[in-house]
Amino acid sequence: MKTQNNKRILVLNYEFPPVGGGGGVAAYKLAKGFIKNGYSVDYVTTWFKDLKKLEVIDGINIHRINVLGRKELPTATISSLISFPFLAYSKCVELCKKNKYEFINTHFAVPTGPLGIWVSKRFNIKNILSLHGGDIYDPTKKNSPHRHWYYRAVVNWVLDKSNFIVAQSSDTKKRVLKWYKVKKNVEIIPLAYECFKFKKVSRKNLGLINSKRYVIGCGRMVSRKGFDFFIKVLSKLPEDYEGIILGEGPEKENLLKLAKRLNIINRLHLPGFVSEEKKFQYLDNSDVFFLSSRHEGFGIVLQEAMQVGLPIVATDNGGQVDLVKRDNLVRFGNIHVAVRLISLINSNNVNKLTAFNLNNICKDYSEILL
Repeated sequence: MKTQNNKRILVLNYEFPPVGGGGGVAAYKLAKGFIKNGYSVDYVTTWFKDLKKLEVIDGINIHRINVLGRKELPTATISSLISFPFLAYSKCVELCKKNKYEFINTHFAVPTGPLGIWVSKRFNIKNILSLHGGDIYDPTKKNSPHRHWYYRAVVNWVLDKSNFIVAQSSDTKKRVLKWYKVKKNVEIIPLAYECFKFKKVSRKNLGLINSKRYVIGCGRMVSRKGFDFFIKVLSKLPEDYEGIILGEGPEKENLLKLAKRLNIINRLHLPGFVSEEKKFQYLDNSDVFFLSSRHEGFGIVLQEAMQVGLPIVATDNGGQVDLVKRDNLVRFGNIHVAVRLISLINSNNVNKLTAFNLNNICKDYSEILL
């Protein structure tokens, strides 16, 4: 794990692929960017069965911590969230005694936020807090931090004690300013993106039909992703349109029941959780990407859709408003407008990816310290 680099960064995040969701993926890409910009990176995260407690991935030193009650790779439990900062603290102390860090990059106000504060204050290291949206505001969850005074108190403390705050989108910044007591500037730095190299295949290889038009969505099958809206819109599209939803989750059975009730079960494809390569093959063979979420902090899947040049229709509540043209946005639940947009859209967004260049995003982080 030794490196010749003298400049080091400590990244703290309870998620790192394959554990967790988009926030882990975003932090992983950012860590790779830091390495390309001349830093070495130690990354403290959650351990899960069959994963190594200590390994190097793409030059990143991964330190995994055993937490309480983690039962699934994609989804955290309350006990795993609460226990992570406490159980990871000793590893962070060990690393800080051994290494000199330029700064700490803490991802998520909760649950990782307190850990970043404790380590930052003990060792007098500047701490950049990266907010991912759901850690401060999720309208679909009863236990969303913005709904409860005690969660808000923790988040307010983390925001106050962090040296710098970064929001991934204008929506995340707006939610912070609305729900929390922020006394410092909140920088907006979007999530970095690296194009994924994949082998192109034909529709036949994926069991798809050339004469059909495919609307695709990706994500965990949870209420926030709004796949019920996706299915309702599909039911109103002409019969040559079929839908693809990539992912798994607790709402899957309800979505299947809805598709059966609307008599479109034969037009809905649910491949489940697929590899990164297969995901991009499905995206590449689709006609329209439909982000049906009730709310998104940012929307990494939009960047992935942009990579293959897919036209995008998206709901208008969340960070997606920074990425998608206003004319392609629809209010959640407005089936009529969504059907019209999906039927008519033909422009792609591939050129927008230049705004998420990994090196530039990492430099934006470094410049915060100046």
